[in-house]
Amino acid sequence: MMDNLARVTNLHVATTENIPANQYTQLKTHYDEKYKAGWYYMHAKPRPCFTALLLDEITAYQESVKAEMEATNQQKYGYLIAASSVDNVFNLGGDLAVFLQLIKNSDREGLFNYAIKCIDTLYRNMIHLNCELTTIALVQGDALGGGFEGALSSNVLIAERGTKLGLPEVLFNLFPGMGAYSLLTRKVGPTKAEEIILSGKLYLAEELYDLGIVDILAEKGEGEIAVYQYIKTANRKANSYQSMRKVKDICDPIPYKELLDVTKIWVDSALNITNKDLRMMEKLVMRQTANNT
Repeated sequence: MMDNLARVTNLHVATTENIPANQYTQLKTHYDEKYKAGWYYMHAKPRPCFTALLLDEITAYQESVKAEMEATNQQKYGYLIAASSVDNVFNLGGDLAVFLQLIKNSDREGLFNYAIKCIDTLYRNMIHLNCELTTIALVQGDALGGGFEGALSSNVLIAERGTKLGLPEVLFNLFPGMGAYSLLTRKVGPTKAEEIILSGKLYLAEELYDLGIVDILAEKGEGEIAVYQYIKTANRKANSYQSMRKVKDICDPIPYKELLDVTKIWVDSALNITNKDLRMMEKLVMRQTANNT
């Protein structure tokens, strides 16, 4: 896997690899010793999206968890849970303000480097860090674009009733290029995956549960309870649950190269959008920002 291939260019964003947990600025972490569960809560600024800094901090956290697992013979963590500390928002996806700047500057390298950060983070989550643990996404607010892709990459997707998840990239003449098609086709097949992507529709968690995309549907305000209910059930039947995770890894893998090749198409597509599309993107940036004020 190509971890952190390069930094986003022209943005003056410092790399944050191996940051101590107490120095995260867009991530809050918590370890539940009783359940061997690592929680990390996203809170990106100035918008609740995947900023370059948030991606670097998630990378640093993932690497610290992997190191602890290796040091404890795969014993310290059984679960790694992605959540959000932003009210009513899980994650609004890619940093559209960055996209705008890079597209206007025709900065192919910058776009590609940003995309690499995204798929590296997603891929590590999808393969559960190559460790004996299960990744869980807890969606308690909107998960849009890359936010939805990030949630889909978890081994288990838990969403509260009434939350909205979707891929709105078609609204500005793009497509979700960081794993959406690969992940959705494994769940609902290529025809339905393409329909979801090209519709730009925001789906309620209830709809996606019926489609088999959301694994567990929680009542509003009871997402954490649903996470622990899942953990307790999985722990009671640990051999079965762990074996099934391994079977899925073997029978339905998503190769890193597949993500990378799709990302290259996404970069080309991003550089082809029109001024009209860019104006729509600017409007969406303002909406993203409004969610963090």
